[in-house]
Amino acid sequence: MEASGHRRSTRATPSLLKDLRTLRVLVFHPDDSDGKLLTQQLQRIGCQVQAFWPPLPALPEGIDVIFLAIRPESMGAAYEWLEADPVPAIITIVTYENPTIVDSVLQVGACAVLPSPVRSFGLLSALVVARRVHGESKEQSRKIRKLEAKLLGVRRIADAKSILMRTHRISDGAAYDLIREQAMSKRVTTEEIADAIINASEILSLGKT
Repeated sequence: MEASGHRRSTRATPSLLKDLRTLRVLVFHPDDSDGKLLTQQLQRIGCQVQAFWPPLPALPEGIDVIFLAIRPESMGAAYEWLEADPVPAIITIVTYENPTIVDSVLQVGACAVLPSPVRSFGLLSALVVARRVHGESKEQSRKIRKLEAKLLGVRRIADAKSILMRTHRISDGAAYDLIREQAMSKRVTTEEIADAIINASEILSLGKT
């Protein structure tokens, strides 16, 4: 299992490096020496960069990565884009460390952190690592949503079987066979048939005490 995961990771890394020139990057940083160096270095790497300060309330379309300066005047701001799905990979830039700064970094869901003053060394690594962490997080979220949907489907089928067993006085196996046969006949999923059975039962139960 570990070897398989390592192979997937090593295959992903070259792709992350090749994609750098296609990345659309937003730099939310004051127009100071750090902000200028950060923007210039990202342009040298080949990224498509836009810089703003203060941070925009909403993002342009297609942004892949955000570099966000954590400053006292911006901490705690309720940016709409933090609620988007998915949020671009976020790399924070911090001038010093204390519990409030660290909490702000965690609140925005940063995938990597750069210290100030910004240096060209380490920027590429932070960018690639953040992209990888972000990609793995998205994949895990996708798998969780898929499992949740599957679990919900299993529960709906169980509810539908209970209705058929009660109304037709048949066994669990026979109830499932009936659901499956209907699904095959109508060329839909068993979950859709289960939903139809549950909805019909609820409609027929209206007005009953």
